[in-house]
Amino acid sequence: MSFAKSKFKHKSLPVNDLGLTYRDYEGAISTLCAGCGHDSISSAIVHACAELSIEPHKIAKMSGIGCSSKAPNYFLNNSHGFNTVHGRMPSVTTGANLANKDLTYLAMSGDGDSASIGLGQFAHVVRRQLNMVYMVANNGVYGLTKGQLAATSDRGVKNKTGDISLFNDIDLCTMALQLGASFVARCFSGDKAQLIPIIKAAIAHQGFAFIDIISPCVTFNNHPGSTRSYDYVQEHVTTGAVTDFVPTKEEITAQTPEGEFEDICLHDGSLMRIHKLDKDYDTSNRLKAMTDVEEHKERGEILTGLLYLDPTASTFHELNDTADTPMNQVKQDLLCPGERVLGTINDSFR
Repeated sequence: MSFAKSKFKHKSLPVNDLGLTYRDYEGAISTLCAGCGHDSISSAIVHACAELSIEPHKIAKMSGIGCSSKAPNYFLNNSHGFNTVHGRMPSVTTGANLANKDLTYLAMSGDGDSASIGLGQFAHVVRRQLNMVYMVANNGVYGLTKGQLAATSDRGVKNKTGDISLFNDIDLCTMALQLGASFVARCFSGDKAQLIPIIKAAIAHQGFAFIDIISPCVTFNNHPGSTRSYDYVQEHVTTGAVTDFVPTKEEITAQTPEGEFEDICLHDGSLMRIHKLDKDYDTSNRLKAMTDVEEHKERGEILTGLLYLDPTASTFHELNDTADTPMNQVKQDLLCPGERVLGTINDSFR
């Protein structure tokens, strides 16, 4: 049985620059388990897109297979969407981006979709610097198939049935950093104050933006001994800085916080304001970011926040010198010039 979501909108709901409320960015009613961290991610995406006043039809939602990849059905109902084959979302997104680079590509994936069957595709979409936001809802298990341990599970942990993870985990943030991602962050789904600004900045960023979101599975990985349970994450999460996002059109009126801080200008003129809680925190040092992640892991801590940002990195289209006009807007006579022209091209190779 399914239930339609109410279309009622309270008249006092705030509107954005387009005259839309956050309700206009919602999707269907979630069928995920009550308390699932993925629903918190969906809510954060809804608020981020509404606050940025992005026209919903200029967004493309991309996903693979898994609980995480069901989530795009629960946000941005008026946006384009493509639910791909397991682990193949990056290649489909690459094709869509080549056809229409004017869309904002928001991709939702999971630890199986990206760290197991889709690991090869994940690696190549990172190194190619495709202009997209790639979010992984990381709960450490395969929730859609009854809780088997995922490749992101820490070595030595047990799943709900008592199976032990025998192997080292794959840390997708470390991998993204090593492969050249120009925006890397890790967040906790239960911390919207951290997650929403990170998503907004990732959308504004030009290049490949990766966000690993620790998202506890309340059904199969929320037990004592799990390093992805709500209790464990809340007790062991730490951050090197508090991040805020300031859009281009807004004047910076917030008082300068005490301690170390810096403003990083993004491609469109918006700002990432970073208040450093750790004096050694440095978002411009890729190698240090990888070291920080591993050092916190050795202490049993989960380092969250913006880990690395390069606002000057070249994007996929810049590296390949693609045409300014998106392929889906190129006229037919240019896309298919005819037999005579193609014959001339073929003759030139003989």
